[in-house]
Amino acid sequence: MDSLNSLIDGFGTALTPMNLLWAAVGVLLGTAIGVLPGIGPAMAVALLLPVTYGLDPTGAFIMFAGIYYGAMFGGSTTSILLNTPGESAAVVAAIEGNPMAKAGRGAQALAAAAIGHFAGGMIGTILLVVLAPTVASLAIGIGAPDYFAIMVLAFIAVTSVLGASRIRGIASLLIGLTIGLVGLDQMTGQQRLTFGSLHLADGVDVVIVAVGLFAIGEALWVAAHLRRSSGEPIPVGRPWLGRADLRRTWKPWLRGPVIGFPFGAIPAGGAEIPTFLSYVAEKRLSRHRDQFGKGAIEGVAGPEAAASASAAGTLVSMLTLGLPTTAVAAVMLAAFQQYGIQPGPLLFEREPELVWGLIASLFVGMVLLLALNLPLAPFWAKLLRIPRPYLYAGILFFAAVGAYAVGGESLDLVILLVIGLIGFGMRRYGLPVLPAVIGVILGPAAEQQLRRALQISDGSVSGLVDTPFSVTVYAIVALIVAWPLIARLVGRRRGDRNGTEDTRTVGGG
Repeated sequence: MDSLNSLIDGFGTALTPMNLLWAAVGVLLGTAIGVLPGIGPAMAVALLLPVTYGLDPTGAFIMFAGIYYGAMFGGSTTSILLNTPGESAAVVAAIEGNPMAKAGRGAQALAAAAIGHFAGGMIGTILLVVLAPTVASLAIGIGAPDYFAIMVLAFIAVTSVLGASRIRGIASLLIGLTIGLVGLDQMTGQQRLTFGSLHLADGVDVVIVAVGLFAIGEALWVAAHLRRSSGEPIPVGRPWLGRADLRRTWKPWLRGPVIGFPFGAIPAGGAEIPTFLSYVAEKRLSRHRDQFGKGAIEGVAGPEAAASASAAGTLVSMLTLGLPTTAVAAVMLAAFQQYGIQPGPLLFEREPELVWGLIASLFVGMVLLLALNLPLAPFWAKLLRIPRPYLYAGILFFAAVGAYAVGGESLDLVILLVIGLIGFGMRRYGLPVLPAVIGVILGPAAEQQLRRALQISDGSVSGLVDTPFSVTVYAIVALIVAWPLIARLVGRRRGDRNGTEDTRTVGGG
């Protein structure tokens, strides 16, 4: 009840004209920045930190929250329409959203994403209000073996459901893990796969990898095939969700936040893991499995809701523990310290107006985001009417600008081209792109958690399975790995049983 009263007071703060203006500015800026490949919400918030020196803390953080949510949706827009993720959390949106766009259903995919973000953000923020103390206490108890188990689950899940075969999925994952090894060893400081380059000592930025594999690889693939086709503009289609679409999306919109929110509250990869797991869950539960990979709307709705709810979960750890679980949370933590405020258990007591005003502004921002982007879905989809040679030339330009903006080094453009050629080769030989991106994002973190767990157990492998949480996760992993074999055996038994019954029928006849 105290939380509800505090939230009502927060709405009084968030709904003042100036704070409403900052929320609207944040949502607009976030959406615009998210559309540009390589410039994600973390970079946007970091770039705007100096601009907010003159603002009061409440207004500044309301604007930052709007940028966070807006950039997540903006990244999904380019993922769906151009197969070019604006940020890593939008990678999954490309899997089903881009085939939908190519089939003339880009507006429906964008609408499913917008409503998914709204539903996920609303449910996630409600859970933030209600469950913040509980989730924070659970996050404290999760150790290195648990983190490593979660990442193994993400690796196995994503290689099991994507592509024509598991072998190709694993091959793609190994490519990503290899790219993730580039740079300095975080524990020993030794260089790995840097070829003597100081620039590569920092590793290859995940944004460059994602943009290279998706955008450059896709552009090269399309260019290689334009000689065989006319390159006609893609139709936009009708700009609304039909009854059949709503029947297929309402459950994913509700399931996504259940997966996304808990993962946002723990340092296990931000919104990337829950979006991948949401996609896996929707593929397993869907009645239209044959459409996955070809434009299944559930594969857009669920992961987008999970991503938005994960953003709300991120704020739980950041506000109650002072623990940043994503790059955006880390930048926002720096912003708090800039104002002389230390997030933690006492923040709700010392700065109630700021905290509850920020939480209330999340509800306001979600409404503004939906009101802004739902009508704009047909407008964004008209990008697809641009002839493909011009469209992909623009993609190459913005991809190069985004990659250069990450580090400001010309070598980044060479790395982008090399990774783009790898992406082209993966398409040529039927390797799914997503496991490679997963390997780059989670590989270094998984290695670090594995080594920490082994250090704690003095090198004993049993240290990886010494908690109930990790045992449960590995049981799920074993089930995923064994499921095709189990399904095959069950199918064979059913076939033998049916054959026996047919024989008896014939014999009796």
